[in-house]
Parts: sequence; structure tokens; C-alpha cells
Amino acid sequence: MNIIWAFVLLVAGLVMLWKSADILVDGAVGLAKRLGVSALVVGLTVVAMGTSAPEAAASIAAAARNAGDVAIGNVYGSNIANLALVGGLCALIWPIRVQLRVLQRELPVMLIVALLLWPVLHNLHLSRAEGIVLLGIFAALIVLTVHTARKDAGRKPKTTTDVSDEVRKAKKLKVKSLKTCVLFVVIGLVGLALGADMSVRGAMFVGQQIGLSKAVIGLTIIAIGTSLPELATCVAASLKKQDDISIGIMVGSNIFNALLAIGVAGLVRPFALSQRLIGVDYWVMVIVSAGFSCAALVGRRVIGRTSGAVLLCGYVAYIVYLLAFSG
Repeated sequence: MNIIWAFVLLVAGLVMLWKSADILVDGAVGLAKRLGVSALVVGLTVVAMGTSAPEAAASIAAAARNAGDVAIGNVYGSNIANLALVGGLCALIWPIRVQLRVLQRELPVMLIVALLLWPVLHNLHLSRAEGIVLLGIFAALIVLTVHTARKDAGRKPKTTTDVSDEVRKAKKLKVKSLKTCVLFVVIGLVGLALGADMSVRGAMFVGQQIGLSKAVIGLTIIAIGTSLPELATCVAASLKKQDDISIGIMVGSNIFNALLAIGVAGLVRPFALSQRLIGVDYWVMVIVSAGFSCAALVGRRVIGRTSGAVLLCGYVAYIVYLLAFSG
């Protein structure tokens, strides 16, 4: 590969990411309507799981190679990026409106899951039994989320206004079939995976050619690269003012990373990890999770541009800390 092809790969990957994210959001919204659940639930489950695939794959591959620090560090870094980088950028584009149920249920669950990792990892070892426990909690949360959502939808009566709005929307928009919605979601997820891989490979080559160190490339290009699917999809959702999709992806991805990625990694191969991963890096993840939740609470269920700027600045400060620490 030469520098020209690397730039072509980078640009093509970014274009694919953007288009795939747009298709995925349309498919997810249509799927939610067809299944009778909210866009939030689809974001928390199907879309969040799909966009978390790169993090899960990286952690599982690292565990298989007995690289526990990479497996756990990847989850920490991705969770911090999802809320501080992706959340901050989306809030700057368009203030994120948070449903009351997210404030009361999903955000506390995200924080509890982050705190749950402490008793599991504090002994600097992840066993196969602990991996199974994390996967069991993950499965229970998915079932509970879908069950609760369908229950809530069934309880909510449709008013005359709601019916009139649906009729107007049906006349204005062509309602996609269930198969079309599923196809859009699948195409979007596959496109995100390919686009992220192309972008990262192109960016890594360019970074090496212009003299960036491996540490800088790893802490910037690779760290952000695994969060590119979330970033692209959440930005696309923000531009379409689909707040439920974006907040669902951010919160759902963090829960999936902590439970699914780490759980499967431990199941594949038990591993040890270094002391620093239950020190500053772990607590930064917890603090960012708490800070994101507080931003929604203080903003009265709206994460505004000021909070978005604070989150982004916090992410930049963390990257600076990592660079200074590694130096």
C-alpha cells in the first residue's frame, strides 16, 4: 500500500461509515414501529449490539492470545469514548433529549454495571465462572428490557391526536415492510464494520508514514476506530433528531461492552490483568458514566451543548493524560 491508496481507503471508509449509519438509523426506526416497540429499545438492543461488535471481537481476540490488558483496556477506552467523545459531539450537534425511563432505569443500570466490574476484576484475574456470570446478567437485562418495553407499549392508550398523527405520517411516508427494515439494519451493520476497518487501516498507514509513534496511533486512531460505528450512527441519528436511537446506542453499547465483551472474553480464556486497570483507568470510566448521567439530570432530561463541550474536553484531557503517562 502507498500513501495515495491509504488516503483512498480512509476516505472510502468514512463515506461507507456515513452512508451505512444513515441506512441503519432508517432501518432501526422502521423496525421499532413494525415490532411495536420504541426506537429507544431498538437502539438499546439490536443497534447497540451491532455497533459494539468491533469492541467485542477485539476483546475476544485479545483474550484468546492471553492479552488480558488489551481485552479489558479496549472495553474501558471504548466506554469512555462512547459517552465523552460520541455523546459530547452529538450534544454539540443537537441537544440530546433523554426519556424519563432512561434516567430512571437505563442510566442507573449502566452505572451499576460499570461498578459491578470492580468485585469481578479487583483480584486482577477474570475466571471462566465470572465470565459466565457476566453473560447471565447480560441475557437477563436483554429479556427484561424487551419485556418491559412491550409491557409499557401495551399500557399506553392511543389518543385521537396520536391516531391522527399516525394517519398523516402514513400518507406522507411510505412505511417499509418488516423484511425491508431488517435488511436495512443488516446492510447498515455490515457497512459499518467494513467502513470502520477500511478507515482504521488507511489512517494507521498514513499515521506511520508521517512519523506518528505506535503509542500515539494506538491511543488515538485505534481507540477512536473501535468507536467509529457508534460515532457514525449516533451523529446520523442526531442529525435526524432521533434522540432515542443515539442515547440507546451509547448506553446500550456501554452495557454490552462491560457484560458481553468481557464475559465472552473470560469464557474463551481466563486471564490476568495489570494493576493499572483497576486504578485510574477504571475510575475514569466510572466517573464519565456518572458525569454523563448527571448531565441528563442537571439539564432536566436534556444533555445540552455546554455539557457536550465539557464531555469532549474531558475526553481530550484523558487522552493527554494517557500520552503523558506513557511518555
